[in-house]
Amino acid sequence: MIKNIAALLGVLAAVASLSIADSAPEASAQDTKKMVQNKFVETAQKGIKLSGYIDSGYSYNFTGAASDPGVPGAGTSKVTGRMGSDTAAKGDFNLYAVKIALEKALTSENKAQAGFRTDVMIGEDANYLINRSTDYNTRNGEQNSNALFLEQAYVEIRAPVGNGWDFKVGKFVSILGYEVIERPANMNTTYGLLWQQMPLYYTGVLSSYKFDEYLDAKLGVVNGSQTDNNTSTSGKGDGCAVLAALNVTAPGGNANWSNNFQYSSNNDINTSNSLGLSSTSNGVENFSSGTGYTFIYNSWGNWAPKFANDKLLLAFNSLLGTSSTNNNDQVGTQAGSTWYGAGAYAKYQFNDWFSLCSRGEYLGGNNPQKIDGFVGSIYDNRGLSLWEYTLTAGFNVIDNLLIRAEYRLDWGNRSVSTNEFNSSATSSGPAHYAGAEVVYSF
Repeated sequence: MIKNIAALLGVLAAVASLSIADSAPEASAQDTKKMVQNKFVETAQKGIKLSGYIDSGYSYNFTGAASDPGVPGAGTSKVTGRMGSDTAAKGDFNLYAVKIALEKALTSENKAQAGFRTDVMIGEDANYLINRSTDYNTRNGEQNSNALFLEQAYVEIRAPVGNGWDFKVGKFVSILGYEVIERPANMNTTYGLLWQQMPLYYTGVLSSYKFDEYLDAKLGVVNGSQTDNNTSTSGKGDGCAVLAALNVTAPGGNANWSNNFQYSSNNDINTSNSLGLSSTSNGVENFSSGTGYTFIYNSWGNWAPKFANDKLLLAFNSLLGTSSTNNNDQVGTQAGSTWYGAGAYAKYQFNDWFSLCSRGEYLGGNNPQKIDGFVGSIYDNRGLSLWEYTLTAGFNVIDNLLIRAEYRLDWGNRSVSTNEFNSSATSSGPAHYAGAEVVYSF
């Protein structure tokens, strides 16, 4: 009984203290701090910034099946140069991505310091980025806006050596390519042909050094493309990849030329579909034997002519990749794969709220499996030859709000595929696309 009375008195005292707190907020805050014993989450630490965007829209592929049949490949059709959410057949509303980035960036001071960055994406693009696939499992019914993708998570360190030597340790995006993972940061809404063939991310160490205002370089060692484990081939060896980049900036800062390299000590994970370059045979994955190499060279540049008063931006993007294969398990496997391509970009900012962007690209190579994933194509010697042209109108009507409308045309060898088990069930296009995008950034 005495214990119950004591408990009751304790409750009454707590209620009384809450009543007093209503008229004395400062005292209440102090009492609360004592109650949690100073164990609380600081949400406004100095130098830490939260940013991101919400990206959604509507896409319509004039080439494509309107439904998802129960048998994979049967009755479907797909534009082989488009992947992820860009392949959705007919009309489709898309939640491309909700991106959240948390960062403590390094300052401009040349002193010992550390920071970090973490990028997370949720949405249909995240679903594709987790399992970068070119096969028919990316039909409309497979689009998933609930997917979660960890794009980056790294610690950044500056050593006060020379002008300052910076290091990233962890998971970070690729150094190759003019286009990036974030759609709103690119000139166009849809991803380009060359972007599809670039590595997307690595896990390892990347160092960077700025010699002066005109020249900077990068050097890194990583596991390989699109892999978190300790091998750059599909589980058959302890390989790694070496990254290098040299970037030149013109006096005045209105032009830039970047040269980027990746060399893998084994046959690297396929940059287009997360499989070994030998792809599949009769639905069974076949990987390299763990011997060989992959080399990728990417050169891109942009130029904002001063005579155009910052209204015109011109850019180019180029790619050369080669990989040896050593796989005797698959009939018809290429002795080696080579792929190459080039693209040109142009953007004109008519005024503060309207811009027009265009992109034209070509992708070629000796191994059609590099992009279409067809089992039957291992017997096809027509090679890889794809083209695309894209025109995008951008509207910045309100602060932090971007609205874009886009038209795209694809054509080339096997540009449109209608059955994954029959390489002859293809056409050279043309394949038309139209879409709209709304982006709010914060």
